[in-house]
Amino acid sequence: MRIDIITVLPELLKSPFEASILKRAIDKGLVEIYFHNLRDYTDKTYNQVDDYQFGGGAGMVLMIEPIDKCIGALKEKRHYDEIIYMTPDGETLNQRTSNRLSLLKNIIILCGHYKGVDQRVRDTLITREISIGDYVLSGGELGAAVLCDSIIRLLPGVLNDETSALTDTFQDDLLAPPVYTRPREYKGLNVPDILLSGNFPEIEKWREEEAIKRTKKRRPDLLED
Repeated sequence: MRIDIITVLPELLKSPFEASILKRAIDKGLVEIYFHNLRDYTDKTYNQVDDYQFGGGAGMVLMIEPIDKCIGALKEKRHYDEIIYMTPDGETLNQRTSNRLSLLKNIIILCGHYKGVDQRVRDTLITREISIGDYVLSGGELGAAVLCDSIIRLLPGVLNDETSALTDTFQDDLLAPPVYTRPREYKGLNVPDILLSGNFPEIEKWREEEAIKRTKKRRPDLLED
């Protein structure tokens, strides 16, 4: 998989990809991540990529020209399955979306900034708009990192145990059941006997029941869907 990220702040984005699972995926050659500084695609004075919005109002807007040039240059070299814009008013990211995106080959992610991007970018260049929640950040960079993490960890070979991702919260529209590890007893707190029984069919049944119970209590909306 290849992910190209367009941003005005590439330095803000790089650190999450230099550690842990994301770095491992890159080092294994399972994913390629490229950062593109939007300021490299403008001929304006001082590398300007934003301007005041027509009609007045607070906040600057990213201009269409540098974004069009950057996306156009990338599309000349390869086909992209999705061109994603990170924006608070996009579809809310969920596990199903991450699952689908993990099956793609080439993705562009455009990070919004300031008041957003010229609407003509969204109308003509973007194929999908994604939000990581109902709140506003200073820019789309952190949202892009979240999106990438949720996708990359699903790629075969990234996790040491590939079945781990299949049992994560939300994979079956359920929250994950409780998990325990050593010691068996701690300050009078004990691990449920069923988990120590060695009866794996019953253990799986217990986990499913606990997952449903937890989902009913914390996220009943998932069961309604």
